[in-house]
Amino acid sequence: MRTHPSDPLAVVRNLGILAHVDAGKTTVTERILFATGTTHKRGEVHDGTTVTDFDPQERDRGITIFAAAVSCAWDGHRLNLIDTPGHVDFADEVERALRVLDGAVAVFDAVAGVEPQSESVWRQADRHGVPRIAFVNKLDRAGADLDAAVESIRRRLHPAPLVVQLPIGSEDGFTGVVDLVRMRALTWPDSGEAAQDGPVPAALREEALRRRRLLEEAVAERHPAALEEFCDRETLSAGTLTAALRDLTRSGDGVVVLCGSAYRNRGIEPLLDAVVAYLPSPLDVPAVRDGNGEERPSDPAAPLAALAFKVNATATGRLTYVRVYSGTIEKGATVWDAGARRTERVGRILRVQADRHAPLERAVAGDIVAVVGLKSARAGSTLCAPDAPLVLEPPSVAEPVVSVAVEVGRSVDTDRLASALARLAEEDPSLVVRTDAETGQTLLSGMGELHLEVAVEKVRREQGLVLNVGRPKVSYRETVGRGVSGLVHRHVKQDGGAGQFAHVVLDVEPLEAGFEFRSTVVGGRVPQEYVRAVEAGCRDALAEGPLGGNPVTGLRVTLTDGSTHVKDSSDTAFRTAGRFGLREALRACAMVLLEPVVEVTVTVPEDAVGAVLGDLAARRGRVSGSATRGGSAVVTATVPLAELFGYATRLRSRTQGRGTFTARPTGYAPAPAVTSAR
Repeated sequence: MRTHPSDPLAVVRNLGILAHVDAGKTTVTERILFATGTTHKRGEVHDGTTVTDFDPQERDRGITIFAAAVSCAWDGHRLNLIDTPGHVDFADEVERALRVLDGAVAVFDAVAGVEPQSESVWRQADRHGVPRIAFVNKLDRAGADLDAAVESIRRRLHPAPLVVQLPIGSEDGFTGVVDLVRMRALTWPDSGEAAQDGPVPAALREEALRRRRLLEEAVAERHPAALEEFCDRETLSAGTLTAALRDLTRSGDGVVVLCGSAYRNRGIEPLLDAVVAYLPSPLDVPAVRDGNGEERPSDPAAPLAALAFKVNATATGRLTYVRVYSGTIEKGATVWDAGARRTERVGRILRVQADRHAPLERAVAGDIVAVVGLKSARAGSTLCAPDAPLVLEPPSVAEPVVSVAVEVGRSVDTDRLASALARLAEEDPSLVVRTDAETGQTLLSGMGELHLEVAVEKVRREQGLVLNVGRPKVSYRETVGRGVSGLVHRHVKQDGGAGQFAHVVLDVEPLEAGFEFRSTVVGGRVPQEYVRAVEAGCRDALAEGPLGGNPVTGLRVTLTDGSTHVKDSSDTAFRTAGRFGLREALRACAMVLLEPVVEVTVTVPEDAVGAVLGDLAARRGRVSGSATRGGSAVVTATVPLAELFGYATRLRSRTQGRGTFTARPTGYAPAPAVTSAR
């Protein structure tokens, strides 16, 4: 019998489901909702009947596009769960979800193990310090191997995997698991009924004892209290082992690994027990703090501190999803939007069940809810008590790498398009809308071809607009291949009244990444306030490089000398000198055009490998590895993003529809034969 702490926050778990596309995240979520009694019928991705994938495009495409929140109850605990996308184009949705979660379940395919996007979302969770447990799914598939999947977790993600279950049966004969902590067997009948608890089968007894011993040794090696008991008794009790696994999970020193088959409804109840036992409550995570170091405890009686992480902007109103870290939000209350620096009134508070909602009178610390009535809040906005303001760190937003030109078929629909695109950018900060100064075209920029395709289709469906979309273009960068020294620039302007005078001498040199500015001026020839103005001017100049007007990165600028005029020098003059001086210096440098590159993982039948390798070579791809997995060949290559447009169609035609691929950004690389040396 479990006991529950008296503090209401101790029985709350805010968790996300993370995985590579097609690893089974949404099916796991659906089975959790079914097991907890939240739904009375199991939703299926292939039937378009899932709760969390409720958007028409998600059901049409069979993938998760938008992070969806649901709430359910298990063993006296309330679980606020977010099903996140697995496709790389929607990694920003994962980033915003991880910013507000206390824990996560990482789902892995028992055949494929760690896949490229599994690795990406794992690193995202590492950056946010989110504790997680692992669920190896699809153990009923041909070629499923728990040990191989665990080894790929150890090798590619570098945690200490602590396997707490042993499968009963393999592939199509997978019927249950042995719980190595309690040393009991859980089996599931084909009828889909609840798990049956019984003794460990005699045929597995010896292997279960061996694996239990390995688990005890791994835990004792990392946990002082467990080590003490292990040395005294040469074994660990179930209570000690559970407590140690909880501590190791929450500290990040270990990752509990469970297994099952979500599609066949096997392994879900133990997964829920593990979520409750090992993942942290809002009381177990550090208090949030702002940039000034001010902390807000997870206490309903403390001043309010909440972070908006997602906005749904519809024609009928705005739904703002918030995580309450401290204090209480009540219906009808006035809150302070620290980003917009204005007060907002909370119209309604809703408990979220994907696209369905239940009204609440209030939300307290630890809650994830939706709020109606906020007019200015954006993803990343801090909501706080008006008399106790603070600003929480917002989720980071990735820079878009692909752009398309969007225009309406009829000129009378121009305003409707502008309004719809503005609403899109409000909902998804990784989408950027701008107007090309030269062509007057409306450009929509995002994280990938699919990301933009989904965004455009959303506008078409919701607004009923006929849209023309130009071929995608990638976002290039420019960098310094060979620098210059001692470039002198004088800014002198006399047109009546006070003039402008600034004299700077700049050195420009290549840098590994980013931009760095420094000053070596001595003798006060350029006062410090003017040095800051020169830096600001140089940053202005980075917006457009000399090769094609692309942003400039990868350089260090050093202000080595300069001079001032007693009357005509000013911040404005030196900022202008910095801007035009660096532009002149860049024209004198050897510049290199950089293009975005991605790591592509292609899975194809073995008889199609030759055609795929030839196609990748034609796309300027560099193959970095290949392996055989479950009867298929897996090829990894680095390919320029510009060469991947239309690749999905080409791959299907070359493999008779049997090939799949995933891609994840890896940065920028020099574009071939495009340099400038003057």
